[in-house]
Amino acid sequence: MFDELDLGHDEQDRGDKGKHRRGRKRGGRSGGGRGKTALALLLALVLLGGIGGGAFYGFDRVQSYFVTPDYDGAGTEEVTIQIPQGAFLADMAVALYDAGVIKSTKAFIEAAEKNSRSRNIQSGTYKLRKQMSGELALAAMLDPASRIVNGITIPEGRTAKSIFKLLSDKTDIPVKEFEAAAKDPKKLGVPDWWFKRDDGKKSKKSIEGFLFPDTYEIPPNATAETILGQMVDHFLTVTEQMEFADRVQKDRGISPYEALIVASLAQAEAGTKKDLGKVARVAYNRLYKGTFDCGCLEMDVTVNYYLELTGQKTKTSAEMTQDELVDTKNPYSRKLRGLIPTPINNPGKDALEGAMDPPAGDWLFFVAIDKEGNSAFAETYQDHKKNEAKARQAGII
Repeated sequence: MFDELDLGHDEQDRGDKGKHRRGRKRGGRSGGGRGKTALALLLALVLLGGIGGGAFYGFDRVQSYFVTPDYDGAGTEEVTIQIPQGAFLADMAVALYDAGVIKSTKAFIEAAEKNSRSRNIQSGTYKLRKQMSGELALAAMLDPASRIVNGITIPEGRTAKSIFKLLSDKTDIPVKEFEAAAKDPKKLGVPDWWFKRDDGKKSKKSIEGFLFPDTYEIPPNATAETILGQMVDHFLTVTEQMEFADRVQKDRGISPYEALIVASLAQAEAGTKKDLGKVARVAYNRLYKGTFDCGCLEMDVTVNYYLELTGQKTKTSAEMTQDELVDTKNPYSRKLRGLIPTPINNPGKDALEGAMDPPAGDWLFFVAIDKEGNSAFAETYQDHKKNEAKARQAGII
């Protein structure tokens, strides 16, 4: 009769993934759990004894069903574990189990549920040991000495090309390998639907915009593909938590990719956090409202992006020639009607929020007016000229 019971803990443990959240206890547990387990084992023992001595071979299987399988001790040889950003306790438990650190995912999860500090476990790389008890594995992950720190911070607003250089300097992986990996955004995890456009323009699949700025732990033996994939995964997690795609489609009536492009423009143009949403509003007004004569962006940052993209030196607005400013053959021309082909950098969360939920306003113009980066916004060209005069007086332009 016992042969028909599926008492293996491995598949059951793996099934727990996604059912647990960091710091949250499972329902159905109480202080009397151990007493019930002991009673169940006693009944099973009596039952097996009644069947006959030959049936005792199944006792270990029954015991593993009622008692959480766990190692006893601090472990054996060292092993390195990578915990990705956004991982839940169940995800960590699976990673530990797969590496042979713990005997069952339940051993780790139950230890974490009893320790309020478990919510402090960070993503990154950990040096642990195989065959550790769940409690000691948890304690090791809470010990800063177990964490291998090899982090790199990607600032907001950096272009993919700039990010490749930063990553290469940190990891000694050649820039060419990052460029090669970036040629296939889908392989790095960007879903096809992210490149859908509703403005009638042809979609250009680029990694630009999807390398979320943050501090990342670089795992040992990482490749260009795994590092960029980690950044893409973080972007998808953050935007999903923000409900970015759903909200821009519902509230703005545009595709998420178009809003991502606008977020990158705001990131490049705004001098302060508080102006990110206003710059995004200007971009929307110029492109979609029909009150801006050319229906174009007229933002010099798009020209600079093309210069960087093609290996040329970037310039200030004053240094740009008239040909560069009005060149409509440039796919990122400031005079090009409608939205540019791709984002021009990798915007942070504040810029994404600004593009998702910009403040109401009919502004069509803005200019930086002080050295702190604050901008003045105007609805008419006449008022804009007055703001430009303030900027000149302050020595900004």
